[in-house]
Amino acid sequence: MAMQQEKLKVIKQRQLTADVFELTLKGAMAKATTTAGQFVDVKIPDDRLLLRRPFGIAQIDPATSQLRLIYRTVGQGTTVLSHIASGAQLDTIGPLGHGFPTDFLHAGQRALIIGGGTGIPPLYALSRQLVTQGVTVTHAIGFGHREQIFYEKEFRELGTVHYATDDGSYGFHGHIGLLLDAEFATTEFDAVYACGPRGLLMAVNNRYRTHPHAYISLESRMACGVGECYACVVPAQNSTKLYKVCDDGPVFATGEVEI
Repeated sequence: MAMQQEKLKVIKQRQLTADVFELTLKGAMAKATTTAGQFVDVKIPDDRLLLRRPFGIAQIDPATSQLRLIYRTVGQGTTVLSHIASGAQLDTIGPLGHGFPTDFLHAGQRALIIGGGTGIPPLYALSRQLVTQGVTVTHAIGFGHREQIFYEKEFRELGTVHYATDDGSYGFHGHIGLLLDAEFATTEFDAVYACGPRGLLMAVNNRYRTHPHAYISLESRMACGVGECYACVVPAQNSTKLYKVCDDGPVFATGEVEI
């Protein structure tokens, strides 16, 4: 099923941490064939807010026609969204963008998933997909402090999880780049995937620049979400070419774009 626009019904909204919410929506869009890493563009139900907001898909269940988003309240739009009650309808466009390639992996191979902050939701969908393929998944996940952690149980059900916190309140003490140095300096993986803050993506991009199957998912401000407005362009790493994060990405191979 191609990209579509639909009013999705809010089934449930759950607060996961002080500023992170899980939103369960229902509609025909959940029956679309999606790739982990794709996203949807949601119209905030407030006439003062014209631009849609992009959200990575954390889980999709065609059997129940439901899809799940996880978002952080970082501004007016997401704050309005956090007050939306069950039964409301959200004008949504999706699925959008290109997700994480996984077709080259086979059962028994190993993948490393690296994430932090609001980059974690699409990685949960990716981890579920890889486990379905029989791939052994290891997660390296970073947060500022322990109280910000969400979906710990869900990730541990899929594979080994290594946590890092900036203040040392849980897991490894330090940022995700230091955790990679400490735990995975000599470990080989058949694929590496990452999504999260710019610093995390820079660390992964530098470390796995020559890896044949390493991918990063960029977060960017988007106006249209479908490649029409050129508001989210990023330069190619070694040429004058420009990529649109929403349409050419958000997933790129390491070394492909400047971060």
